[in-house]
Amino acid sequence: MVYLLVLAGVAAFLVLKLRSVLGTREGYEPDPQQVNAPAPSRRDDHPFEVIEGGPDRDISDHVDPDSDSGQALTQMKRVEPDFSLTEFMAGARQAYEMILMAYEKGDLDTLQQFLAPDTYRGFEQAVEQREEAGLSVEAEFIGVREVTLKDAKFDEIDNVGDITLRFVGELTSVVRNAANEVVEGDPQAVKRQTDVWTFSRVMGSENPNWLLVATEG
Repeated sequence: MVYLLVLAGVAAFLVLKLRSVLGTREGYEPDPQQVNAPAPSRRDDHPFEVIEGGPDRDISDHVDPDSDSGQALTQMKRVEPDFSLTEFMAGARQAYEMILMAYEKGDLDTLQQFLAPDTYRGFEQAVEQREEAGLSVEAEFIGVREVTLKDAKFDEIDNVGDITLRFVGELTSVVRNAANEVVEGDPQAVKRQTDVWTFSRVMGSENPNWLLVATEG
């Protein structure tokens, strides 16, 4: 009997000792394998990671962001965050057709809307000289094959942005004299024409219009 009591005391002592070391289970405790298992991947919730401060695709799709032109475009966007180079180039494509056809047809009213004063005077003189010589132009615009960014500059003092684009367009053009005789061109021949135009605007201003300030053939 004494022997059994001694064993019972030893057992009780061991139980108390184990509790002090391991603690007791109260309520639900996760399986040790579950605790040590790696956390499930969250790729399904986040298919890709967005990195803030990355390159501006609106710029990098057209020019090296680290180039002088890329830095100028970045400065334009700082002054006017809503400015989109891609949208500008799409609008310039349309403006190219309108300006080119207005010149061919001698439409000075349309030209005056899109051209800076100094540039307009050059176009106006060419149209007037053509009319004085009794010449008229018949032209049909086929389309723009290419529009590429050639240069961009930004003046931090007055916030003026200049963007130079290279256009490659196709059209048919015939010049006739006062007797309606063809003196230049062929109505059936499609002519490819390359122009380098510079557009300018004060960034951040209420006036959204870009004006043609310089042309090169």
